[in-house]
Formats: sequence, structure tokens, C-alpha cells
Amino acid sequence: MRYEFRVTGDVSRLLTEAFPELETEPVPRQTSFFGTVTDEAQLFGLLARFQDLGLRVEEMRRLPE
Repeated sequence: MRYEFRVTGDVSRLLTEAFPELETEPVPRQTSFFGTVTDEAQLFGLLARFQDLGLRVEEMRRLPE
């Protein structure tokens, strides 16, 4: 399954490096993280990592395969 996570603001390169399994792309007023999520445990782990790093997930969606 592929997912996209949009977080508030421009995220620094240092913080994007905390997500080596995801690609990033700046979008207006947000940063998009996207990539393959293998299972529910990884999905919740990613969400916890965003929260632990102080990043606010504004939107999360499953992408078409």
C-alpha cells in the first residue's frame, strides 16, 4: 500500500532524514511524505514518529497502486 502524509509547513532536511523509507516533496504551506507502507504496524509507527518529532499531520491518504 502506498500512502501520502501531508504535514504543516516546510520540513527541514534533518527532519526528512528521519523518514528514510519515505520520499518528500514540498507543496504550498506543507511538506508531502509518500511511499510504501507494508502493514498497519508500520503505518502507526510512522504516525508516532511524526508526532514525536513535533510534526503535525494535516492529511493522510492511501494512494492508488
